[in-house]
Order: sequence, then structure tokens, then C-alpha cells
Amino acid sequence: MTPPATELVELLAPERLEDNLFRGQSRDIGTKYVFGGQVLGQALAAAQATLGSPRAAHSLHAYFLRAGNIDAPIVYQLDRTRDGGSFSVRRVTAIQHGQVIFFMAASFQEEEKGAEHQLPMPTVPPPEDIEPADAVPEKVLATLPTKVQRWLSRTGPFEFRHVYPRDELNPPRRPPHQHVWFRLCDKVGDDPQLHQALLAYASDFQLLGTATFPHGISYYQPNVQMASLDHALWFHRPFRVDEWLLYSIDSPSAQGARGLARGQVFDRSGRLVASTAQEGLIRVVDDPAAARAVPAKG
Repeated sequence: MTPPATELVELLAPERLEDNLFRGQSRDIGTKYVFGGQVLGQALAAAQATLGSPRAAHSLHAYFLRAGNIDAPIVYQLDRTRDGGSFSVRRVTAIQHGQVIFFMAASFQEEEKGAEHQLPMPTVPPPEDIEPADAVPEKVLATLPTKVQRWLSRTGPFEFRHVYPRDELNPPRRPPHQHVWFRLCDKVGDDPQLHQALLAYASDFQLLGTATFPHGISYYQPNVQMASLDHALWFHRPFRVDEWLLYSIDSPSAQGARGLARGQVFDRSGRLVASTAQEGLIRVVDDPAAARAVPAKG
């Protein structure tokens, strides 16, 4: 695998310190604070490690309480809330410097047969027909804050192709919906738990940003303050994150300095494999320095 993909897989394997205690490292990917998807993925991986039977995650619900420090590890404390005949529930608390920064409840289920239906996948061009995004010109990049420069110029572990690209540096007003193809840049093994943790990580990209579309603002603007407040993720069917997935996102509401976004994840064959929802902070402030007190989120 390429270094970014290898690093991400290692990042989503927190070190076990005790039966119900894990430690995850942090990575600086160009955001001021720890990327929310990292905490989601590590928390899910820690919960998976406490299961005694082959049960797959079917849902998780999380709250982001404090911004995480990129320069410090995160300790994950597990509570084995329930192990029933078919379902297991885990609660995960993420701690840094003695303070809770995040908590999550996740539910796992043994494989069962049952009634099935799903909404159809939107009709969009395949990823091969969409050109990769152009790099930001060096002259433009030099005018941006250092953290934003690093975010825009880095080579990440995921490739994204937007069906309807938007200029985030000069954002137009648009209806609050978008479709984004994405995949891990390299192949990984067949472990379904790893693919779920990787999707948890990737699900925090693109989501909240959709709520800014009608307002012509972007998290790259120095007076815009954005951060995830909560995150929900439901796993419906097996999938591979190293194959193209379509992230179909809309935002039904923004109010009270908060925006709500919902997402559906489809595989190439049109199967709905996961659904997401997130509410986040969206403020436009007079003081750009104050806006950077909270991490920018996509």
C-alpha cells in the first residue's frame, strides 16, 4: 500500500492497554484539531476488539464534546454494556488530558436473514467519467493560512471525485445536496471490521460542508467557524472501501448556528450499504482569529 493508506490502517488499530482500555495516536492532516473521522474510526475499532463473537456493527451514535489535540494520544475507555443472544452494545469514551472529548454508543448484530428494501441510487456519471480535481495553483495556495495550505496540498488515503464540483475558495450559492464518489487509494484485506472502521473515518468528509451550499460560504474562509457536534452511522450491507462508493448527501435544515446533513452510501452495483446523519456548528463571525478557534470540517 502507499504510505497514506498504510498510515491510515495503522491509525485505525488503537493499542490495547487493558481489557477495556485502548490508546490511539493522532495524525495532523491539516486541520487545527484532531479530525473527527479519526476519533470515530478508532472508537469503532476499539469496540470491535472487545467482541467475543463475529458480530458486525449495524449502528453508532456519537457526540463530539471537545476539540482533540493533534499532538497527544487519545485514550478510549470501553464499557461492555450488553452481550445478548444476537446483539452486543458498547459504549466508548475518548479521553485526552483527563477530559472527555467524545463518546459513542455502538451496536453489533450477528448475521440474520430478513425482509429487504432500499431506495434507489441516484443516477450519476460513473467515477471514471469524472476528472480528478485540479490542484490549487501555487499563487492561490500561498495566500491561504498554513493549515489550509497543508490540507489542500496533501495526498490523502482517499480519492474523491465530485459529480458537481464546487470552488471552495470562491463558493457559489447552490442547493444543499451533492454526490461524491470516493474510495481508499489502495487495496486492503477482506476484514469487514476494517472496512467498517475505514468508512466511519471517511464518512466525516464532505458531510457538514453540504449545509453551507445555500449560503455561499466555505470552511476555507477565515471568518467561518465549523465543527461536528454529533454523528450517526448505520451499516446496512457488506461493502469494500477500496472500491468506488457513492456518497449522496443533502442538508434539510440550517438554523441556530447549526446545520444538519444526511448521507447515503451506495456501492457500484447500486446497493445502499450505509447511511449517515450529522449536525454541526456553522458560524460566520467578525473576527477571523476567533473562527480558527474551532477545527474546520468538510
